[in-house]
Amino acid sequence: MLENKVAVITGGTRGIGLETVKVFKENKANVILFGSRKETVDQSIQKLKKENIEVDGFYPDLMNEEEIAKVIEKIINKYGHIDILVNNAGISANKKIEDTTTEEFTKIMDLNVKAMFNTIKTVTPYMKKNKGGVILNTSSMVSIYGQPSGVGYPTSKFAVNGLTKSLARELAPFNIRVNAVAPGITNTDMVAKLPKEMIEPLIKTIPLGRIGEPRDIANAFLFLGSDMANYITGVILSVDGAARS
Repeated sequence: MLENKVAVITGGTRGIGLETVKVFKENKANVILFGSRKETVDQSIQKLKKENIEVDGFYPDLMNEEEIAKVIEKIINKYGHIDILVNNAGISANKKIEDTTTEEFTKIMDLNVKAMFNTIKTVTPYMKKNKGGVILNTSSMVSIYGQPSGVGYPTSKFAVNGLTKSLARELAPFNIRVNAVAPGITNTDMVAKLPKEMIEPLIKTIPLGRIGEPRDIANAFLFLGSDMANYITGVILSVDGAARS
């Protein structure tokens, strides 16, 4: 579904991002993963090699436009174009507002929104030059329903939805589609560390009777990134088993 496409995936060293790397490679894309540190990027590349999956990896500071620009230029020099950008890097939060510092709130907004803005801003001129592309953003079910605590996280994901819908309109004349995937609770490393007594009540609220798997989310990115979704832009696609909480 992605043959000859070049895809950049941020937050690609674990969880949903790593699974998206695998799914995109299975569908014949050339994939470049971004991670936060050299160690995690190197570890992920070696892990993928053991599965006979070859990818490139970088670790630019997503707060630094110059660093991002240098890495994107390297990718363009090697591959000639970037067709798909998946903005998956992000962090969550669960503190009550009175326990959340301004610095903690700012950190969430920076990585979940500003970093996304920076990568999109850097890649967009190349997509315009190439007369098309796809930008995919990781949102969350809490961007629609909120959550009981950790206000910075849903706030950032509401912002992701606004960015997605607005850029879909702005970039449509250049044949650049912009969509987001909003996962529900998903079986990632973070969720696996939570106690069963916390997870089991959540599962009971999901009509499909299970939490999501990273591949469920990766498959949504695959569809939206492929030519099958050529007439879809500005969509926030919920992948949550019909959970409504």
